[in-house]
Amino acid sequence: MLRELPAMAHITTPRGLASAGRAGLPAGALDGVRRRRIAAVALDIVVVSILAFALWLALLVLTFGLSLAILPPLFPFVAFFYNGLTVSGPSLATPGMRLCGLELRTDGAGARVPFIVAALHAVLFYFSWTVPPILLVSLIARDKRCLHDMLSGVIVVRRL
Repeated sequence: MLRELPAMAHITTPRGLASAGRAGLPAGALDGVRRRRIAAVALDIVVVSILAFALWLALLVLTFGLSLAILPPLFPFVAFFYNGLTVSGPSLATPGMRLCGLELRTDGAGARVPFIVAALHAVLFYFSWTVPPILLVSLIARDKRCLHDMLSGVIVVRRL
C-alpha cells in the first residue's frame, strides 16, 4: 500500500498520475506549467552559475591558483547535486521551481522523487539542450511533459 505524503492531498487515486489527463490531479494542476518551467529554468541557471563561480573562486584561492590547471568544468557537477538535493528534499522543487509555484513528483504514484532520479532528471534535461527539438515534445504531450520527464518517470505540476 502506498503511503501518501501530507503535501500530496491533491492526488487521490492509489496509482496517482496513471494516465494522460491525470485523473488524480485537480483541474488546474497542469495549467501554465510550460511558462512556469521556462521561468524556473532561467532562475535556476542563474543560481547554479553563481554557486559554480563561488566554488571555483574558493578552490582558486585555497589552492593559490594551482587548481586552474586541473579543475574540470564545475557547472555540471554543481547542477547535478543542486537538482538532486533540492528536488529530493522537503520542498520537492528547486528554488526556481518553488518561486514559480511548481513541484516535481514521480509519475506512477505521485510520491517524492528520490535523489538519484532527480539528479538523472537534471542530466537528461541538460543533455536535451544539445538537441533542442527534443524539448518540443512537451507541445504535443497531453500532460505537458518533456521527453526527459518521461524517461526519468517524473511529472512537473503546479504547487496547489
